[in-house]
Amino acid sequence: MIDSQLDEIVRRTFETPEFADCQLLEIKMTPQKAIEIIADADDGMSLEKCRSLSRTIETAIDEAQFLGDDYTLEVSSPGVERPLKFPRQYTKHIGRTLEITLNDATILEAKLDTSDAEKITVSYNTERKEGKKKIKESFVKEIPFADIKKALVIISFK
Repeated sequence: MIDSQLDEIVRRTFETPEFADCQLLEIKMTPQKAIEIIADADDGMSLEKCRSLSRTIETAIDEAQFLGDDYTLEVSSPGVERPLKFPRQYTKHIGRTLEITLNDATILEAKLDTSDAEKITVSYNTERKEGKKKIKESFVKEIPFADIKKALVIISFK
């Protein structure tokens, strides 16, 4: 359970001009007062941005004195295994391949071509057999964010 004071401090921090390009993805707090904050930024979450965010939140927690001195705070960026959560996260992944699970359980592996506040546009290829021939088809599809259940960036080492 997240303490309401902690939640307010973290959310207020993300509303400041210094962190306007950041998005709060998750806050976790254990009964042992270990706090984990996962954040992303429009241009990627640098080590310096994580450090600055951590110091700002730590200062606010210490000033409020509701956790005492006995807590740990970790601020980190999302790993590649974490799904994209906000429309603005998609923009920095234009050109990359995504695995997209739609609300109807359809799974697409497609290249992200464009992204705006309402939808993404992806392109993908499929192959079908027609007799003994393999027919390759290319598609471009617009997908509203409301139709996306989960989207993961596929990391390629090519």
